Amino acid sequence: MEHTTVRASVYRDNTGAVTEVPIILTEVGPLQPLVDYLLERAHSRSFSWMQKMTQGVGLLLDYIEANHDCFDDAKELFQTFVQRLYSGTVGEDGIDPSGLYWQGMSQALVRQLTNQLSEFSDWMADRQGTRPLNPWREATHYEEMLNWAAWHQKHDRAFLAHTWDKEGASASVKRARSALLKRNPVIDHDGVKHFHESRIQDLLFKGFIAPGKQKSPRVEERLNLRDVLITMLMHYGGLRMSEPFHLYVHDVQPDPFHPERAYVRVFHPDMGLAPTDWPDAKGRLVKCNRAAYLRGKYGLRPRNTYYSTDQLHAGWKGNALDSKAYFIDVHWFPQWSGEVFMKLWIFYMAQRAQKECDHPFAFVTEDGKPYAIDSFERAHRRAVERIGLTPAKGLGTTPHAHRHAYGQRLTNAEIDPILRKKALHHSSLESQVVYTEPDRARLTHALDAATKRLNEGQSLPPPDFVSYGFTDIDPLGLLSGPNPKLRRP
Repeated sequence: MEHTTVRASVYRDNTGAVTEVPIILTEVGPLQPLVDYLLERAHSRSFSWMQKMTQGVGLLLDYIEANHDCFDDAKELFQTFVQRLYSGTVGEDGIDPSGLYWQGMSQALVRQLTNQLSEFSDWMADRQGTRPLNPWREATHYEEMLNWAAWHQKHDRAFLAHTWDKEGASASVKRARSALLKRNPVIDHDGVKHFHESRIQDLLFKGFIAPGKQKSPRVEERLNLRDVLITMLMHYGGLRMSEPFHLYVHDVQPDPFHPERAYVRVFHPDMGLAPTDWPDAKGRLVKCNRAAYLRGKYGLRPRNTYYSTDQLHAGWKGNALDSKAYFIDVHWFPQWSGEVFMKLWIFYMAQRAQKECDHPFAFVTEDGKPYAIDSFERAHRRAVERIGLTPAKGLGTTPHAHRHAYGQRLTNAEIDPILRKKALHHSSLESQVVYTEPDRARLTHALDAATKRLNEGQSLPPPDFVSYGFTDIDPLGLLSGPNPKLRRP
């Protein structure tokens, strides 16, 4: 069955509201069962989940089209389909008679696709009376033991474990899917690569130089402040790369307890409380979430709902939010970085005010449009190269490495794990392990030194502004104010 995947706007009632889902379009029209399935889950699942679901169905359709004459039993077909996801479809001679030419997928991706397709098949069996592709069967003794082990592992880490139904779990562990999946290997993570602290100030103040303005005496002309601020949010605030792209201009204010420091809140892209600067027909300010605000005032959608290939797309991970207004606080570390950010933010806001921006997003292009993530990645890569480094994930010189540096810095400073969890906005203590796992060099040093801590006696000094030319370019005293930490000793 020839097909293609498109994004569709579905009108479900007489209102102006639409639900957008990816659909598989065939020569006879949309694959309606998948459309119905996704519509049921549109408000509880992310768009990326729906895209992955659609990808899995598309792969299954392709496999059925190429191999429909090989199987009489749907269950056997699905089992072989799963095996081909693992192995690929190309023979040792480099030929694939089916024409699929699949490469083998990772175990994690095969497991995700298989579980999604199994649930979709169960839904169709319940709604339309079809036979499930991957039916449940009685688990073997070995599978039952593994199921119990997995249940206890989750139970022991759950905050509300006392509310779990053990009798229901007993029934659940006694069954298994017909299609067997490979067990994921246990990985003892090596420490993730983080951007080295000794080069971060060079990156900020020598890497992000505005083209043709290298010798300008004015900091707001010499630096690309937009990219400097985004990098600071990741490196000193611990944000993921996508999160600064959801910021509105309203989301950065002076800290009420430390006015010289920036108070930054990153709101959930659609459920977060919107700014109250949108009047209704009677002139009353509308109180609503950000999805309604973007749609009603600007004709836009939250950036996490756009296709990943769209310039407006910015992802959103399931953070532990800090408030019922659905936002996360940025916790600066070291805290002088929040002061530097606030001073540079003032300059940047003056620049943005000169552009025509028909949207609330803080970071914009030269023509005032929302800044794209891939554009920032290119700018970051050029800045890294400008200071003599090579951009590479394994070297800790990509944007992702800044959040890793933040997590490692918290660990080196002996911040309590509970507080690290809060600072990184993780939903569980285990989530922060990937950012704080010691690398081989630190482990070797610890074994050699035995009791001597790696970071003993070290501290993170504030930027040396004088060495970066921040001397005679600050008539308002924004970069050399009363705080002695911001002046060269």
